[in-house]
Amino acid sequence: MNKNLILLTISQVFGFSNAAITVFLGGIIGSQITSIKSLSTLPVALSVVGTAVFTYFAAKIMSKIGRRLGFIFAALGSSTSALLAAFAIYQQNFILFCISCLILGMGAAFTHQYRFAAAESVEKEKAPKAISTLMLAGIVAGFMALTLANYTKNFIPDHLYVGSYLLLAALTFMPAIFLFFYKNNETTKINFNNEYNGRRLIEIIFQPRFLQAVTAAAFAYAVMSYLMTATPLSMHVMEKMSLAKTGVVLQIHLVAMFLPSLITGNLIKKFGHSNIIYIGVSFYAVTIILSIFEQTYTNYMVALIFLGLGWNFLFISGTSLVVLTYKEEEKFKAQGINDLIVFTTMALASLSAGMALSLTSWKILNFLCIPFLVLIVYSSFRADILSKK
Repeated sequence: MNKNLILLTISQVFGFSNAAITVFLGGIIGSQITSIKSLSTLPVALSVVGTAVFTYFAAKIMSKIGRRLGFIFAALGSSTSALLAAFAIYQQNFILFCISCLILGMGAAFTHQYRFAAAESVEKEKAPKAISTLMLAGIVAGFMALTLANYTKNFIPDHLYVGSYLLLAALTFMPAIFLFFYKNNETTKINFNNEYNGRRLIEIIFQPRFLQAVTAAAFAYAVMSYLMTATPLSMHVMEKMSLAKTGVVLQIHLVAMFLPSLITGNLIKKFGHSNIIYIGVSFYAVTIILSIFEQTYTNYMVALIFLGLGWNFLFISGTSLVVLTYKEEEKFKAQGINDLIVFTTMALASLSAGMALSLTSWKILNFLCIPFLVLIVYSSFRADILSKK
């Protein structure tokens, strides 16, 4: 493993804690500091909105100043935003908490670029394995962040969860230290406004394989985010299960999201992107079917495991496939529009999760995901057919 990939993997452990803690606690904190319960998940949704809005700008900024400085500035900004969130919770200020989560999401836009930086650190044919290696760090991040967040929630007496966000400030600062030693690739800085920087964006987007990759990644994230955002509310607030049990379900879910990364890259190489995408969709289908039955702790656990497995197969397949659809000089605009689509879709899903759950039920919430699975299958089938012509 090369130096850059090692540094990115370590940084992912700390950087991913941003999303893990926000999903775990954002909706619960929201439900406690706002009287409008349908807006409980708004902080989580705004975090994703921040990521979605800033993805293209993150790519453009790094095309100017390089990935190293971009990653370092993002880590410093995320750490400061976490401190702002801690202050907002201390003051019981819902609006300020929402703003801090939005800014945290902007920082996450840079963290999500780690996977492209990892792919650039190796030869293109080794990209799926490099991305899979990076994703494994999510397991460590999930267990570390959620365990410590639960442990530090009472750190400030009479101000629940302030300590959790002080912890997040420390965790998100760490990538700035490690990535100080990251070395930019010679081709990292590419001017968006060069006379020639490849094909027009519209030409890149309408490639069947690009559409397949983006559809798989976007709807994988949308479905996963939609159900994962709703899980703490459904379990802890509605079903009255303990925060500890809720945390365990999310931790096991995160393991299911990232542990398959040990083999996903090799599976893609052996069976192809489309076949792994179809398997990912079948895992999501299992999650939806399980929602028919009684909502017990075990049911949530098994459902979230299959949700994590499906996300892993779909997202890694989509990410590693999109890398094959653009030329070196096109990478920043292609990556930027890919992430803009992926995280905008995810933001809309997160935003609607709390409202949909308050108006319907866990079962209906799951069944609303079916059209997205159909679109993933359609885009992959279409790309396979067109590639044979």
